[in-house]
Amino acid sequence: MRIGEDPVVEAWIADNLESDSRVGVDPWCVSIETAQQWQQAFSKKGQHLVQLQTNLVDEVWKNRPEPVINPVMVQKIEFAGKSSEEKLTELRTKLREANASAVIVTALDEVAWLYNIRGRDVPYNPVVHAYAVVTLQEAFIYVDSRKITSEVKEYLDSINVQLRDYSDVLAGVHTLVKEGTHLSSIKDVDCRDEVDATVTNGDAETKATGDKTGLIWVNPGSCCYAIYKALPGDQVLLQPTPLALAKALKNPTELNGFRRSHIRDGAAVVAYLAWLDEKMQEVYGAAGYFSDSKCTNKRKRLENEKLTEVSVAEKLEQFRARQEYFMGPSFETISSVGANAAIIHYAPEAETCAEMNPDCIYLCDSGGQYLDGTTDITRTVHFGKPSAHEKACYTKVLQGHIALDSAIFPKGTNGHALDILARVPLWRCGLDYRHGTGHGVGAYLNVHEGPHLISFRPQARNVALQSSMTVTNEPGYYEDGQFGIRLENVMIIKEASTEFNFADKGYLAFENITWVPLQKKLIDESLLSTTEKVWIDSYHQNCRTQLSPLLSGSELEWLTKATEPLFAN
Repeated sequence: MRIGEDPVVEAWIADNLESDSRVGVDPWCVSIETAQQWQQAFSKKGQHLVQLQTNLVDEVWKNRPEPVINPVMVQKIEFAGKSSEEKLTELRTKLREANASAVIVTALDEVAWLYNIRGRDVPYNPVVHAYAVVTLQEAFIYVDSRKITSEVKEYLDSINVQLRDYSDVLAGVHTLVKEGTHLSSIKDVDCRDEVDATVTNGDAETKATGDKTGLIWVNPGSCCYAIYKALPGDQVLLQPTPLALAKALKNPTELNGFRRSHIRDGAAVVAYLAWLDEKMQEVYGAAGYFSDSKCTNKRKRLENEKLTEVSVAEKLEQFRARQEYFMGPSFETISSVGANAAIIHYAPEAETCAEMNPDCIYLCDSGGQYLDGTTDITRTVHFGKPSAHEKACYTKVLQGHIALDSAIFPKGTNGHALDILARVPLWRCGLDYRHGTGHGVGAYLNVHEGPHLISFRPQARNVALQSSMTVTNEPGYYEDGQFGIRLENVMIIKEASTEFNFADKGYLAFENITWVPLQKKLIDESLLSTTEKVWIDSYHQNCRTQLSPLLSGSELEWLTKATEPLFAN
């Protein structure tokens, strides 16, 4: 079943169950938004969504490992750029403007950003399993106390955040309702006990009566239904919390951290490509990164000589680990050869992955988590002789990348409007790609961050692109069973300087911050305009300027050769 191509889960269930069937869910594992969508689909067929008392997986998973206790870390102000006290003050201002008396924060990256903490509870994402509850007077964090060191406890005390146990969040919500809204009574029941409670079109049952003093704000996309059912239905403000946009608008310290971390990351990727170029020639007799000829060495290789998608990805992580402030990869590296590169979200595994092949395209999508920023970069290379078709496709993808990078657009423009810029060069020859063109990137947080994005999907219309947001630029093309191409950089949205300012709107542009060369031999120069050629040479000059101070020896020589002017004549 393919998301976006086959029927959605709730439609399939509704079509394949009899009328009056009951579909059970664990209310802690389904969001308000999802529960509403499911109930709407089921109700059309006379079916019901029912909350279960226990999670059935828990019932049968008898040998489940104990959770690893990872300590919470404080994100220092030198990296965060804004104190938690400032963020709480701004959040409370938003609460008052919305006539809300409290917000329940359930998105892990929002909790981490608000309190300037980080953790290791989710692979690749430096977040903590925690909830935050903020009222106009108080702030709480619900987290496993075993993860809180004395240093972190002292920090939380200093910013007036009260520590509560993770398992007590529902009790905290009940207290919030009682004390924060002066309700006369409250049904203090855990939602897991409501075995036969039926979801009702997204409206929570009113559990109390009395006068209201403010709404309780929850995000329907991230708040679990169990918490929602504990709230009075007429006092819930259902919309994304103000933290999502505040987090996306990076402060100057965060932006400078992004720039610095991407320079170090670029040096690591260049060192990796230089190493891989040498190994492909040594092991496989490949022509190499710079030479446009076929493989000449067909000797039989020893097992310990072979390079695989996984082994080279591990080497890339080693190069990143040499860099200052490196904390680990920002996602599982997509290291893919030939036909595997045509699988957009391919994840190689040691037992089944492909061996490197000098006669095939190699696509590597990777990133790093650094204390001062999060990186995400994709480069597509060939160590043998690429076909004319591969070169044409690569060049079309590159043209789309350049078009988006060079865009200047009025304030208020959303990512849905800009997505077309990256696709037009492909469309001209009847090609396209099935994924979005850009996503936000967290500041030492999740590599995929909203609420903005650049995409053909309707949700890209929801939030306008704004100055100081970060966003990726990653058009691609994928030919099933043959090859895949993607070129990805991270950009900062900035104010644009234009000759005119129609209707006093103000205009925006992009600042590229990813610095890794593009492969000359995969570019079909005959397809490029003069403007595109100038962009490529300028980009390569900037790569050399930014990365040279961090490289030496053969790595610097490789960079120098890779960034030579391609179109000087």
